Amino acid sequence: MKTRLVALLLLVLGLVPMAHAHVGSKDVFETVHAGPYTLYVTVRPPNVIPGVATVEVRSTGAAITGLKVTPLPVTGEASKHPPAADVMQVSTADASFYTGAVWMMAGGTWQVRFDIDGAAGHQQGSVPVVAVPLSVLKMDKGMGTILALLGLFLVLSMAGIVAASVTEARVMPGAEASPRALRLGRIITIASLVFMAAAVAGGLHWWNVEAAGYAEHVYKATPVQVSLAGNQLRLTLAAARVDPRRLPLPPNSDQFLLDHGKVMHLYAIREPEMDVAFHLHPTLVGRGDFRDVLPAMPAGHYQLYGDVVHASGFPETLLATLDVPETMQGAALDPDDAKAVTSPISSGELPPSFKLPDGYTMVWDKPAALTAGTAYSFAFHLLDATGKPSTDTQPYLGMAGHAAFVKTDGTVFAHTHPEGSAAMADVVLAEESMGSAPAMPGMDMSSPTGPIAPNVSFPYGFPTAGRYRIFIQMKHGSVVETGVFDADVK
Repeated sequence: MKTRLVALLLLVLGLVPMAHAHVGSKDVFETVHAGPYTLYVTVRPPNVIPGVATVEVRSTGAAITGLKVTPLPVTGEASKHPPAADVMQVSTADASFYTGAVWMMAGGTWQVRFDIDGAAGHQQGSVPVVAVPLSVLKMDKGMGTILALLGLFLVLSMAGIVAASVTEARVMPGAEASPRALRLGRIITIASLVFMAAAVAGGLHWWNVEAAGYAEHVYKATPVQVSLAGNQLRLTLAAARVDPRRLPLPPNSDQFLLDHGKVMHLYAIREPEMDVAFHLHPTLVGRGDFRDVLPAMPAGHYQLYGDVVHASGFPETLLATLDVPETMQGAALDPDDAKAVTSPISSGELPPSFKLPDGYTMVWDKPAALTAGTAYSFAFHLLDATGKPSTDTQPYLGMAGHAAFVKTDGTVFAHTHPEGSAAMADVVLAEESMGSAPAMPGMDMSSPTGPIAPNVSFPYGFPTAGRYRIFIQMKHGSVVETGVFDADVK
C-alpha cells in the first residue's frame, strides 16, 4: 500500500522517459485489423507505474457505433480476468476519432484490448504495450517551497492550538490564565513542537526509504559486454539482469522469443556521421551469449542497438558500442542482413528519393511538415532501374519492410514494422491471449510469399523535435536494399 502511495505521488510529480523497447520512444503506434474494422491506434504509456495510459483511435473500414477499451497483462493469470471495459469517447468533430484512458497497475507487458461494435457486428482487437517505471524527477523547487511553508504553518498552528488548549481554553470568558497555566502552556508548546519535529523527521525517513525502494524498480537497460576477435562479434548480457527482484523481467529472462524469425535484430550505425548502417542478426549460443560473424564493415566507432524480446514478452533494446579496426577482414553479408553507405549528416539533408547501389530507387512520400508528438503513416515505395514500380518485390523477414528511426544525437531509436511499433512476438502473444491464431501476414519467416506490392507504410510519431535519420529495408529478388532519409522534426 505504501509503495502504491509513493507511485501515485510520483505520478503527480512526473517522470522523464528513458528506454526499454526502443530508445527514448515509448509511445506505441499500431494498426489493428479486426474483421471488417481497421483501427489506427496510438497508446501513450504512463511514465510511472501505477499510471494512466492515454489511447487514441482512428477507425476506417466498416462503420463503428461503439468502442470500449480494457487493459490487462499479456500473460499470466491476470490476463484471464480482465476488468470492466471503459467506453472510449468519440470526437464531436470527427466521428471516426476516439479517445480514452486506461490504468496500468503493474510493470510488464500489457495489452490494450478493444471491443468494437458496428454494423458488421462485434469484433475484438488488441495492442501490446510495455509499461515500466522509467525514472524519477526531483520535486519542482517552487512547489517544494510552497509545500514547506504550508507544512511549517500547519506545525506552528498545531502548536498554538495545543498551547491554547491548556491556557485560554480553560479560563472563563474575560478572565486571564494563571502564571502556572502559562508556564504549562509553554512547556506543552515546546513538547508538541518536539513531537511534531520528530514526526516530520520520521515521515521524511519513511519517504526516503520508500522512494529508494521504488527507484530500484525503475527500468535500467541490461548491461552488455562487447568483444571483437577478428570478425567474431560477441555480445554478453550481464547475469545481474536475471535477478528476480528486478522488474519486469522474471528469473529466466535470459531466454528470448523469436521476433520476425530472429532472436536479435542488431543495428550498427557508425558515429558521429551516421553514414554507414548495418542490420544484422546475431544468434544465441548460450546463456545471454550472442555471437555473429561480421561482414566487411568500414572502420570506425559504431553505436549498437540490439532488439530482443524476453520470455516474459518484455521487449528491450540493448545498447553498446563497437570499434571496428581498419584491419578487420569481414565475411560476406548474410542474405537476411542489410547494409547502407550514404553521405554523412554534416553534408546536408538527404533527399526523399534515395538511389540504391543496383540502380533501384527508394522514394519517401515525405509530408510537407513534421511535428513531434504527431502520429503519421510514413509511406515508401520501390522503383526499378527504369523508374517504374518494382515487380520483383519480396517480403523481408515476413514483412513488406523494416524501418529504424534514429535521432542524430542518439537519444531516440525505434525499430518498427508496417503494422506498427510493437514487437511482433508481443502482437502474437496478445492475439493468442484472445483465443485467436496469429493473423499477422508473413509470420512464417522461412518461406517468402512474394512477389508483393512495392509499397510499404510505417505508423510512427517522432517523440521529440530535432533531426532524425531513417533507415528503410525492402527486398527485391534476393537483394535486401536499405534506403536512407533525413527528417527535420519541429
